[in-house]
Amino acid sequence: MKLIGEKVVLRPIVMVDAPRFVKWFNDPAVHRFLTRRKINLKEERVWIRSLPKKKDQVHFAIDTRDGVHIGSVGLSIIKRDNCAIFGIVIGDKRYWNHGCGTEAMKLVVDYGFRRLKLHRIELDVYGYNARGIHVYRRLGFKFEGKKRERIRWKGKYYDEIQMGILRNEWQP
Repeated sequence: MKLIGEKVVLRPIVMVDAPRFVKWFNDPAVHRFLTRRKINLKEERVWIRSLPKKKDQVHFAIDTRDGVHIGSVGLSIIKRDNCAIFGIVIGDKRYWNHGCGTEAMKLVVDYGFRRLKLHRIELDVYGYNARGIHVYRRLGFKFEGKKRERIRWKGKYYDEIQMGILRNEWQP
């Protein structure tokens, strides 16, 4: 399945994407915003092979409209509660601050509410990720709490911010 926007195309993740994910997740400028860090090619290939079996997860590669793979986005679904946990990475730093992540997020959140009929989508974001927090707020996510000094980065502690949005709050 593909989701198509004006700037990005969301498509299934395939094995040829693995080396790019490894490069991105091993780049401190990228992985400082992620829970997943320092991976190797074998681990990434195992993860990609497992994706079709994961009925409670929806993951997409993010490509530009001209076919450049720049990141990934997904939902981990909690069926019992009819909600999901959102995650995104724009690993190709050349595409930071170009609106590609915002559009990918809109496409996946809309997919979650309209196609999957989710009630709620939530996320955690590190307190130092001002750019991410700004985008999440702009898209309608609400501050729900924080885990104080939950993340340690380069010897300092930072809060982890919890945000969420309900289906009736979503304005695509």
